Amino acid sequence: MFEAFGLSDPGCVRSNNEDYLIPDAQRGIFIVADGMGGANAGEYASRLSAETLYDYLLNNGDAGRVDSVDIGFAEANKAVRRAAGESPDLDGMGTTMVVARGLNGARVEVASVGDSRAYLLSGGELSLLTEDQTWVAEVGTRLGLSEEALRRHPMRHVLTMAVGASPDLRIFKHTVTVRPGDQILLCSDGLHGVVDEKIIKHALDSKRPLPQKCQSLIEAAKEQGGPDNITALLVQVL
Repeated sequence: MFEAFGLSDPGCVRSNNEDYLIPDAQRGIFIVADGMGGANAGEYASRLSAETLYDYLLNNGDAGRVDSVDIGFAEANKAVRRAAGESPDLDGMGTTMVVARGLNGARVEVASVGDSRAYLLSGGELSLLTEDQTWVAEVGTRLGLSEEALRRHPMRHVLTMAVGASPDLRIFKHTVTVRPGDQILLCSDGLHGVVDEKIIKHALDSKRPLPQKCQSLIEAAKEQGGPDNITALLVQVL
């Protein structure tokens, strides 16, 4: 069983919000998507992708099947590419996406495409459950560049994979065993890209209710300039 709460904010620079979230604690399905594209295309891509994945997992995604999430992501990818091909205004749109869903046996499956992240706070320790699909993570680090150089590199925000960007997806998946009191944070890079993990851990480790924790994370990102849309979806294991 889960409790969940999510917040999304445009941030301090952008007027529109291309992030989208689905926090369904009753069914144990939690999704955050961060869209990209001109005009309203990013907003459309994130919503379409998240809702397509959610509908698949809800109606067809047997938690006992190891490929349910893969098929759901593939359906979302086809939906975004189909919509982009049917409208010039949506051409080139795409989205990152991360999902967490409850499985039998006190397990949670996490899957992601792009650089939206999932963190786990368990026993007072914060751990990253996903791997960024970005130039910095997949290419820059292999070149031996320093952390400071990577933070300043002009390609630091370039994605190597996104829903809608190509016919085939590389999906990162991980399954973790959870226990009562554990928390899982799903977030867009508007949060993890500017807020130190120590601050994230401190917010999650507090005794405040989930809405206040999410609000504190949003405010922490805005205090760092809020250059991008900010989304935090927090899940508590009951």
